[in-house]
Amino acid sequence: MSDPFNEARDQPAAAVQPIPELVSRVYHEAPVRLRAKLLELLLRPVGPLALVVIAAGAFGRFLYRLQGNALPISLEEAARITSDHVLELARYVEQSSPSVLLQIGSMISHRPISVATLSGSALIMALSVLKRPEAAARR
Repeated sequence: MSDPFNEARDQPAAAVQPIPELVSRVYHEAPVRLRAKLLELLLRPVGPLALVVIAAGAFGRFLYRLQGNALPISLEEAARITSDHVLELARYVEQSSPSVLLQIGSMISHRPISVATLSGSALIMALSVLKRPEAAARR
C-alpha cells in the first residue's frame, strides 16, 4: 500500500497541485453541507455573465443569488454541482478575486472533517504559502 504523504514529499515542487485543483478535490471529498458553504463562498464575487458561462452554464441556476435577499444554496443544489464544475469556478475566482481562496482555508480549518483529508490539509498548506508573500508585501 502506498503512503500518500511520502509520495507528495518525494514529488518535485513543480508537481504540486495548483490551488484550484485542491479546492476541487476538497469539494469532491467534502460532506454536502460543506459543499454548499464552499459554493456560497466561491460564488460571492461572480457576476451574472460569468455565472452563465463558467462550466458551460452549470452555475446559471444561481442567478437568484445576486439579489440582496437570496437564500443559501440548498443541499440538493450543492449535490448537483460536480468537482469539475468547481474546478472551473475556482480557476475563475483565482484570477478575478484571489482573496476569496484565502477565505476557503479559514473556512475549512474550522471544520475538522475537512482538514482530516489529504486534500484539505494540502489546500491549507498551499494557502498558507500563498498568504506569506501577501503578508510580507504589507510590511
